[in-house]
Amino acid sequence: MIPTEEQARALWDKYELPEKKRQHVMLVARVAEFLARQIDKATNQQINQSLLQASALLHDIDKNVEKLPGERHPDAGVRILREEGMGEVAEIVKTHSVHAILDPAIIPKTWEEKLLFLADKMVKQEVIGVDARFAQWDAEDLPASEIAMLRRAYPNVKELEKEVFDLIGIEAETCMRMIREDRRG
Repeated sequence: MIPTEEQARALWDKYELPEKKRQHVMLVARVAEFLARQIDKATNQQINQSLLQASALLHDIDKNVEKLPGERHPDAGVRILREEGMGEVAEIVKTHSVHAILDPAIIPKTWEEKLLFLADKMVKQEVIGVDARFAQWDAEDLPASEIAMLRRAYPNVKELEKEVFDLIGIEAETCMRMIREDRRG
């Protein structure tokens, strides 16, 4: 099942998604949808908009949920979505974490996966872009293993960013400005 926005919001309540995360996932959904529209204009690629929106709205559903032994983000979210009968959404969500871009088993492959992944790396509480998001992580007090993973992932993330922006024929900065303007409209 692919949930509607209303059904996704009900899951936010059920799993007590914090307000800041609700704002984040809404903005990730808007950015992903914007990028999907630009790709459609440029190429006529078939992107499942309802699946992309649902995945974006639910990609952080596990942020306030107790993890089972061995789980890390987004493992608990994937488990929850499967338990809720949303296996197709779970398959997209499992590919959105930074570490996924380093793992051939879960690297984003479909447009829905790629756009969710990239949109999430472009957004914190506002649209800031990949470089600024990685700079924020650099400024955080993270364990050495996380810092090393982020440094390995960065070139791959930049490669995905280039793939998307080259396809739509817009520079990343121009695209971010367009997204901000689209958000106001």
